Amino acid sequence: MELFSINLSCFTDLASAGIALPLLSVVIQDAPTEASVADALLTTNNVWMMIATALVFIMHLGFASVEAGFTQAKNTVNILFKNTLTPVLGVVTYAIAGFSLMYPGEFNGFLGFSIESWDIIWRNPAAADVSAGYADGGYTFWTDFLYQAMFAATAATIVSGAVAERIKLSAYLTFTLIYVAIVYPIIGSWKWGGGFLDELGFVDFAGSTLVHSVGGWGALIGIWLLGPRIGKYENGRTSEIAGSSVPLATIGVFLLWLGWFGFNGGSVLSADPGMVSLVLVTTALGACGGAIGGHFTSMIAMKRIDFGMVLNGLLAGLVGVTAGADIITPFEALLIGGIAGILVVFSVLLLDKLKLDDCVGAVSVHLTCGIWGTLATGIFGEGASFMPQLYGVLACGAAAAAGAFVIFYILKVTLGLRVAPEMEKHGLDSHEHGIRGYTILMED
Repeated sequence: MELFSINLSCFTDLASAGIALPLLSVVIQDAPTEASVADALLTTNNVWMMIATALVFIMHLGFASVEAGFTQAKNTVNILFKNTLTPVLGVVTYAIAGFSLMYPGEFNGFLGFSIESWDIIWRNPAAADVSAGYADGGYTFWTDFLYQAMFAATAATIVSGAVAERIKLSAYLTFTLIYVAIVYPIIGSWKWGGGFLDELGFVDFAGSTLVHSVGGWGALIGIWLLGPRIGKYENGRTSEIAGSSVPLATIGVFLLWLGWFGFNGGSVLSADPGMVSLVLVTTALGACGGAIGGHFTSMIAMKRIDFGMVLNGLLAGLVGVTAGADIITPFEALLIGGIAGILVVFSVLLLDKLKLDDCVGAVSVHLTCGIWGTLATGIFGEGASFMPQLYGVLACGAAAAAGAFVIFYILKVTLGLRVAPEMEKHGLDSHEHGIRGYTILMED
């Protein structure tokens, strides 16, 4: 509006000099008002946030593809079933309780619940704020809910891949319901809801800890209580259980990389051109650094060119830059991603030594590198400090691990966590679903 006033004064000067300006009245009439500018910005910001929401949604297809590709063909339908139901349950439970727990408004910093949000979602949708007055004109109430719901479902999906091929479907779905509805949003409220971690100066831009580490802790507790797959660790040796499709896993990783542009880019919470562009660049370079780190580290540590480590290194780099993508430089993003790629290799090897069987490397990618990315933000990020980052990692880790343990342990002593050995050997597809993921027709 200030620029417009200067231009208008120029027209006024010309008119006072005797120069006829027949279009002046048209210019004045068509001048944008503050309200129209605010509405235009809201529309632009909201469109970007809806696109970002769709990109995060497509990450679920990426997770499904990665997990199906890295696991055995006899369990493909089971993997796809879980990854289809995860966003379904995630969105519903987030609507029932998660959103109101995560953004409770004024609360004690540890636990709160927004009756107002719950009432809007379930009883009075017309009361939702869809004006420029909501969220500084970045998006509407409904876009806010849906974008955050996609994040919630992502945290549960991380658990799915780690515990694959031997967990009961009923146990996994029950865990997902409770974890997404209660554990994830309460921890998230400590930062994103304006809780005690936010007051301490903890920084987690898009969820290296609040999403990835929270999901990673759930995955770690799950594989610990479940135990390894049959034949994974025998006679003091670790057996390689080949996945069903390397191409499918590769497609999944690229879908995740694509979705991450919405995951991080949408976390700007507006279509601010400078900030969104920077975040997309740091996100891309983090992934590149992770792939490079995973490649060279696996060559040294494993004495082979391991494509799986390149794929997981790429994902590790993405997780690593997620906490500080908006406050690090492109070079720092490359460095943080590269170190994440190194860490993911050693984390995978350590878990095998501890006989913790993670089918897809979810714990190493999301927990190990989520912790690293959060701490790295305190080291490199402009305006961030290391001690609040460390405190946030410890507080969120303790809560997530404790919550996951309670849920999994109760399920273990009630429903049971693990399928029968014969079901595991023959495959979960035929026993639980009655169909196979791949059918090969052979001529007589």
